[in-house]
Amino acid sequence: MSIIDRTVDPTAVVDHHTSEPLLKRLTSLQSVWILGVLLVIVVFFSIAAGGKFLSPSNFSLISQNIAVWAVLGVGMTFVIITAGIDLSIGSVLVFSSVVAAKVMAAMGGDGWGVAAIGIVTALTEFNTYIKILGIPALPFVALITVVIGGIVLHKTKFGRYTYAVGSNELGARRVGINVDRHLIMVYALSGTMAGLGAVLALSQFGTTTIAGQSLTNLNVIAAVVIGGTSIFGGEGSIFGTVVGLFIPAVLQAGFVIIGVEAFWQGVAVGTVLVAAVYVDQSRRAAALRGAKPRKPISAIFKPNK
Repeated sequence: MSIIDRTVDPTAVVDHHTSEPLLKRLTSLQSVWILGVLLVIVVFFSIAAGGKFLSPSNFSLISQNIAVWAVLGVGMTFVIITAGIDLSIGSVLVFSSVVAAKVMAAMGGDGWGVAAIGIVTALTEFNTYIKILGIPALPFVALITVVIGGIVLHKTKFGRYTYAVGSNELGARRVGINVDRHLIMVYALSGTMAGLGAVLALSQFGTTTIAGQSLTNLNVIAAVVIGGTSIFGGEGSIFGTVVGLFIPAVLQAGFVIIGVEAFWQGVAVGTVLVAAVYVDQSRRAAALRGAKPRKPISAIFKPNK
């Protein structure tokens, strides 16, 4: 018969790396290495496409694409940290867009109710006419969402429970966490973020198509995993997700400019995703053996011993 001491916070996390130098800890983070990969990609497209890639209009387009994906990425980060995955966000985004447009068209007329729904269902003018520092408002809406998501994940009990469930679901149940309820809330959060992403997507394009979101799931999941969130659960950050978002966004913009077919964008993003999962699996296997954790680049090019 076992006794559980409930006076101890079950979500407390012990950092075993606090004694290591800051620079050494930073270089071991996958998100930091991804910044280096991103720099290489930017340099490549800058040489291949010249001024077209470095133009303000291209960076504005990249920022708007990242804005929609970042909102979806916040919810996906919570889901993957719990060792789950949500393949419905692209479909939910399109469905929410269609429902919003149909509701607006069906209501017609005027009044506060219709006006409120008009705001929620993205009147396109929000993205067209409201600009900050010459940049459409969408990235700033996404920035607020990302900041709130980061605070919730890293500074609240809900976030600590999310890590606990992903690290050891059985252990989380034994210390009193209602795992089923928490998972429902996490997936509800992901759905809510998909709905908000639909609002931003309508603001950006003024319309929606199923084919237009065919790569959304891949791009968002890839961004979250590339940014260091473990596909096996229990590890991840909103900052890493934001860093990871730039990989598919820059690849998409660069391929369009140099005239590469969209098919190869999926191939490129998928390749980076596979590499990120391999790095994660390799580092976890090393940790289980008690070996020293390897840096991401070393994990890719040097086989396990």
